[in-house]
This record gives sequence, C-alpha cells and structure tokens, in this order.
Amino acid sequence: MMSACCEEAVIHLYPSGPLMALVGNPNCGKTALFNLLTGSRQKVANYAGVTVERKEGKLVTPSGRTVRVLDLPGAYSLHPRSPDERLTCDVLLGRAAGEKRPNLVVCVVDATNLRRSLRLALAVKRVGLPCVVALNMTDLAGKRGIRVAPEALADELGMPVASTVAVRRDGVESLLALIDEPRVWQAAPPKTEADESASGQGDHIAVRGILRNLGLDEIVPHTASDRIDRFALHPVLGPVLLLTMLFLIFQAVFTWAEAPIAWIEDATAWASGFAGGHLADGRVKSLIVDGILAGVGGVVVFLPQILILFFFILVLEESGYLPRAAFLLDRLMGCVGLSGRSFIPMLSSFACAIPGVMATRTIGNPRDRLVTIMLAPMMTCSARLPVYALLIGAFIPQREVWGLFRMQGLVLFALYLAGILGAMIVAWALKCFTTAGRQVRPLMMELPNYHLPTARNIAIGLWQRAVIFIRRVGGIILISTILIWFLASYPTAPEGARESEIEYSLAGRIGKVMSVVLEPIGFNWQLSVALVPAMAAREVVISALATVYSLSSDDEEKTEQALSEHISGSWSLATALSMLAWFVFAPHCLATLAAVKRETGGWKMPAIMTVYLFGLAYLAAFATYRVALLCGAG
Repeated sequence: MMSACCEEAVIHLYPSGPLMALVGNPNCGKTALFNLLTGSRQKVANYAGVTVERKEGKLVTPSGRTVRVLDLPGAYSLHPRSPDERLTCDVLLGRAAGEKRPNLVVCVVDATNLRRSLRLALAVKRVGLPCVVALNMTDLAGKRGIRVAPEALADELGMPVASTVAVRRDGVESLLALIDEPRVWQAAPPKTEADESASGQGDHIAVRGILRNLGLDEIVPHTASDRIDRFALHPVLGPVLLLTMLFLIFQAVFTWAEAPIAWIEDATAWASGFAGGHLADGRVKSLIVDGILAGVGGVVVFLPQILILFFFILVLEESGYLPRAAFLLDRLMGCVGLSGRSFIPMLSSFACAIPGVMATRTIGNPRDRLVTIMLAPMMTCSARLPVYALLIGAFIPQREVWGLFRMQGLVLFALYLAGILGAMIVAWALKCFTTAGRQVRPLMMELPNYHLPTARNIAIGLWQRAVIFIRRVGGIILISTILIWFLASYPTAPEGARESEIEYSLAGRIGKVMSVVLEPIGFNWQLSVALVPAMAAREVVISALATVYSLSSDDEEKTEQALSEHISGSWSLATALSMLAWFVFAPHCLATLAAVKRETGGWKMPAIMTVYLFGLAYLAAFATYRVALLCGAG
C-alpha cells in the first residue's frame, strides 16, 4: 500500500495527454459534467500539503485524443476567501505546488443564473489560458423561459461557448466537438493584471452589459425552488421538516446497516474459522486469525454505516437541501461558536466518528472545520453500545420510572446526552477563550435550485468514499490491529504459569502499570489490561475482559452472559458507573485517529485529540466514582 506522503506527492495520475481543468461556481453542475466526461476513470487524492481533494479523470474525445481532466474546487471568484478558492486560483496561475498549469480551462456557467456565473468566466479569461465556456443547465433555463444562443454569448465573451446538459448522456456532444478542435487549445487571451476591487467592479458592469445585449437583464423568474422554500425555510415548518428528515436518516443508518454488518461479521467469522481449521496452532495461526483477519474485519465492518450515511448526504447535497439545513441550524450552532454546517458531520458521528470527520469537508471555514473534527468523537457512536449494554445490563435494574420509562433506557439516554453536552461545552469554551472563537462569522452561502439527484453521481460519490476509506484509513487500522495483537501475545506465558496469557504479555504488563494511574477512578488491573487492546476499537474491551477473566468460549452470547454475571458480582456499582463515564469521552478508536490524521494532514491534531479526550475521560470517571462512593455505591 502506498504511504500517505507518497500518495499525496504523486498527483500526476495520468502523465500522458494534455491537461484540461474544469472551473465554476458551486452548484453549477461542474462535478456532474466531470462525471459525465470521465465516468469511472477517476482518481482521488489530496493536493500536496493541503487537505483539499484533488479529482482527476481521463477523457477520450471522439477523434481518439486522450485528455486529462482536472475538477477544480468550486469558486465564486479568483480573489480567494476560502482554501478551495485559493487552491483553484493557484492552479490556474501556476502557483500550486507539484501541479502542472492547465493547457485548457473549461469554465462551467449556470444558464439559469448567468449574472453570477459570468463574473467568474471573465476573471478566468484574464489569467491568460486557452478557455472554453460550457453553458450548462440549458434545459432548465429553457423551461424558465431563458433562451441563450451559444454563438451570441461567445461573441459577447470573446471565447468559444458550447451548450451542455450534464445530466444527459448526450449532453456534452457539442463540448466534445469543441475540445477536439486544435484552435481552442492555442487561442489564449492576453493575461492582464488588474487591481482586485477594480476588476471586480469592472466584471459586474461587464456582466450587466452582456445580459442587456442578450435581452436577459429583465428576466427574474419565480421558480419551483422559491415555492418549495416557502415551506422548507419557514421558521416553524422548516425546523420540523428538518428534524423529521434527520430522525429518519438516523434510524436508517442503524437499521439498514444491521444486515450488511452481520454479513461482514459472519464472513469474517467464516474466514477465521476456515483459516483456524487449516493452520496448526501457534503464532502464525494467531497472527492470521486474531491479527490480520480481525483487522480486515474491523476495517470493512464500518463500511455499511459509512456508505448509508454518505448516500443520504450526497442525496441532500445533490438535491440542494443541504445548504438549507445548515441555514436553519446556524443560529443554534452559533451559540457555541460554530455554524450550521457543523451539524451534519456531528449527526454523522452518532453512527461512526469516521464518516463524521470525513463529512467536515463541507465546512468552508478552517477554524469551524477543525473544531468540528475535534468534537466528532464525543458523539455516542455505535461502537460504544456493546460496552454500555454490558454494564447497564449488569448493574442497572430493569424497572419502570414514573410508569412511562425504563431505568436502563434512561441511563442509555443520559450517556448520549452526556456526549452531546460535553461537546457543546468544549465548543463554548473554545468560543470564549480563543480569539478566533470570538470572531463573528456570518453564514454566507448560496441556496441552489432544487434538483433531482442523478444515480450516476450518487454511485460515483459512494464508490469514491469507499475507496478513500479503505485506502487511507484501512491501512493504518490494519497495522494498528496487528500491533495490538503483538502486544497482547508476547511474551508467551511459561508452562504452569497461573497468569492468563494476556496478563503475562506486554499488554498485560502495560495494563498493570496503568492500573496505578487508574486506581483513583476505581479501575482494577483486569480492567486496565483490557483497555490496551481496546485502543483498536471500543467494543474490543468486552472480549479482552473475557480473556482476562478466563471466560472466553466459542459462543459469543454465552461469553457475554458469563462476563456480565462475573462483573456484577465482583465490581462495585461505583466502578461500573466510572467505566461508563470513561467511555463517554475516551478516544478508544484508532480508526478515528487515523481519519483525523488524514483530514488534518499530520499527527498534531490526533495527538491533541488523544490527550484532551483522555483527560476529559479521566476527570469524568474520577468525579463519577467519587460521587458514587459518597452515595454508598462502593
């Protein structure tokens, strides 16, 4: 597997052929056009030194010419106000590290909103590169009574123009024909250096003149999107609709993922059983079964939830509703120093923090994106549920409260609430005690027209997310799992030793040293030992405890039942409550730390996350344990 640094350095994915860059405003159909031009011939990496995604594909024109196609991040102007816009500007000007300057630029403009799109086209024209305009969404423009003749627009802009419909398979024929003409690759307008404010004002005046000459300056259509927004953005109905939608998504992520997760677990168990049945007992068998196969299963088992969640995110994004959700929640999130864009990633983290961290790419503000990443692991993910279920079942009685609720359900709800409140308190503290947090950052976003999502774009997006997760995160998880296996397996216990194998191993010795530090929060040495392999994933603590207490069996259900009965008789209630508080905050998930490393471009943020979350976990467990002792739960 290619290392992370090598992967980012090797960005010329198709070294042969000229380079054509697509540039355009967000929501202009640029990515849909990219998908139609390149299909499955795409590669996704990161630009050198930054976390902005780089998408490149390969196009074969009707004449047989091979062209590399680069999908640049969406931009409103070439006077950058976000990392995405800065990257687009740097690539067009030849300033991006390790990136070749394009041979041709295709500026995608939205035919339904020329007033906004043409300003970017005029700015791109000034950079001095051969340029073609793709007049996109002409079908929607026609339905609204907007008729734009490509030849007339070309005369006004002084650049070739092709009409396109990126959601139809035959919607790019005129653009492909234009790309096949040698003249468009050679005719570059002279590069001009203009003052920022002067060029911006000049573009505004020029666009007004172009629209007037085309007879489009008076057309202000009332669209179906305007009518839908009367309900979707209503101060009362809007939030109700959003919460209903989020509830359904939240339920689907859990319920739809159950079957594929079970299939993956069964497949992993079958593979482990097959390998175990054909390998002689020993370290090689243990490495393959408990290390490699367990590690692969631990990677792949996350995929169902990730893909289901990203399916909904892609649908909401493609349909145009996602910016509206951020708008509706902006005031609430603003109370703790975040914007509405942070809500979707944090919601994603209830299923798994990994897709939540990956979903922060929709947040343009670097500070808000980083804070959201640091808060994502505090949401109660599904990996915590086995631990919660074990301890709640062992120590919390099954009785009703006020005749309506069950005690065990209330405790589980309290654990979810504790994670949310903890995250909000941390965000509020960062708002109050940091200069960047106190800055007022109004949410400025475009509300695009509603669109029906296209199956092609959804499928390509899901495939890319699966590949990114397996390639970027999977390798680190697998290596970490094998490392944990090594710590739990060596050195071996001598014959006749009373200690269990894990107790005698390096993990056991580390755990016994940790128990000195963890004793004030009520953790005995067995629990401390189990926390070492649990770093691979939170739910591993159950099998680790069963191993330490010598309660493991081939039947997982019997093992958990025996473990529940054992700890209910040997642990105090104070220790159980302390452990619950610990797992609300503790970052027992190497996969999440690996995802954070990938998204932030280094180990600094994962290290800070590890320290502050373990610190919060210790403080929460200490307070819980001491209060429980004072209440007589010792």
